[in-house]
Amino acid sequence: MTSFKPFIFCISNLIFCISIFIFGIHRASANEINIYSNRSPALLAPFTSEYEKEYAVKFNILHAKKGLAQRLKSEGKNSPADVILTVDISRLSELADMDLVRTINSKIIDRNVPDHLRDVNKKWVSLSTRARVIGVSNKRVNVDEIQNIEDLADPKFKGKICTRIGSHPYNRALLASIIAHHGERKAQLWAEALVSNFARKAKGNDRAQAKAIYSGECDIVLMNTYYFALMKFNEKNPEQKKWAEATDIIFYNQNNRGQHINVSGAAIAKFSKNYNEALKFVEWLTMPKAQKIYSNINFEYPVNPNVKPDGKIMEWGTFKADALPISKIADFSKDAQMIIDRVGW
Repeated sequence: MTSFKPFIFCISNLIFCISIFIFGIHRASANEINIYSNRSPALLAPFTSEYEKEYAVKFNILHAKKGLAQRLKSEGKNSPADVILTVDISRLSELADMDLVRTINSKIIDRNVPDHLRDVNKKWVSLSTRARVIGVSNKRVNVDEIQNIEDLADPKFKGKICTRIGSHPYNRALLASIIAHHGERKAQLWAEALVSNFARKAKGNDRAQAKAIYSGECDIVLMNTYYFALMKFNEKNPEQKKWAEATDIIFYNQNNRGQHINVSGAAIAKFSKNYNEALKFVEWLTMPKAQKIYSNINFEYPVNPNVKPDGKIMEWGTFKADALPISKIADFSKDAQMIIDRVGW
């Protein structure tokens, strides 16, 4: 497996950065697959290693934290990309909206992934889900006080809530789901009340929120389940285990619409010259062996309903997920960002 690192040169006030890659990815041969991804190498390695052993396929991987869609657009027909692996529904939808991906026609994928987790136009497919849960201090908060995400607007939680910035895709997607269920006006009222309950200005990542619970700065936070797992089972940084030990997680809206989720997913590049091999790999990612890797190693939840989560992720139980078509979150993403800007999240 080959990874290529970019050297990025950014000019102030320009809409985009010009990326110059020291090493480019060449066109893949019949037994090679070129992947563009913003997922970390450590999260992809378990899948590519297993697939390489099973099918004798070589992977060439370009990792970039952002700008994949812009790179694909600039490369056009000369792009060597075959498969795009990314996180957050907005990034998947962006690829389709910019006409950068091919239609995925696969009975295997249709069978393995529920309708609400696939693009209606077959331009992308979800591969795993992650729940954005509520984390609470297990010393200072009674979990029975919070049943729904809407409860975080209650004035009784004033000065107790911490989150990362609202414009981060994780929080923007959460707010977009609230718009989808309640409408823009009610979603803004909720966001205003949430911000008024903050213990501090929104900052840091999800782990920083758990650390704030441990330190006593916050009592209630928002975080993704896999971050909780990465802290709870972190042998290299034992202080993070203490942050997780101080935190209980709440799966909310279990008596109504279900827990909000976001996804990781895949698409096949529009100008892939290796479509059949790319499709075979994406299909494999929806099958039981790969789906169990998402659960057991990445601490994410399988999209394949025939694969039950197992391993360490089961220590905090299962939940009823919101069955809202995941594409709806992308539809309301811009509206969510406008609300975030208005309320100062």
